[in-house]
Amino acid sequence: MSGFTATTTAEAIVLATREQIWEVLRDADEVARLTPFVTRIEDRGEHWIWSMTKLPVPKATLSPTFTEKMEFVELERIEFKHDAPEGSDENACVDGWYELEELEPLEGEPAATMLRTSLSITLDLPLPKALGPAVKASMKTVINQMGDRFSAGMLETLGTTTRGKPTRS
Repeated sequence: MSGFTATTTAEAIVLATREQIWEVLRDADEVARLTPFVTRIEDRGEHWIWSMTKLPVPKATLSPTFTEKMEFVELERIEFKHDAPEGSDENACVDGWYELEELEPLEGEPAATMLRTSLSITLDLPLPKALGPAVKASMKTVINQMGDRFSAGMLETLGTTTRGKPTRS
């Protein structure tokens, strides 16, 4: 087994209150509904169990389930770190965070919140490390698709848009 990791960060000024965004991000069912390839998220308090559909990676297909320890700082930050139960055979893990910062709205805007995100996904696959560049490129494509579709779905759910164009790296 080889470990392959892809990471992305993004930020956007969302024309909504921190409370509105927090309500969406704090709801495991809503996050699952908005996240492509995710079939469900089971909220077990400080742990969320994520189940995904088949993910396309070169020379392999997997349907990961993984356990995330969730830490919530009310209206400011959500951190999640892989925390598999002892004896687990989870072959995927995700680490990351959401950060919300209330901004002064521009004239005519109802509210504005800077939403920053960071996400790092690691997959253990039965592939040689030599396939690393192809696997990582595929993973980056999937992560970007997930982020774009999640963002669009969240904005639709909130009935809003962003100020300017979101950035991602």
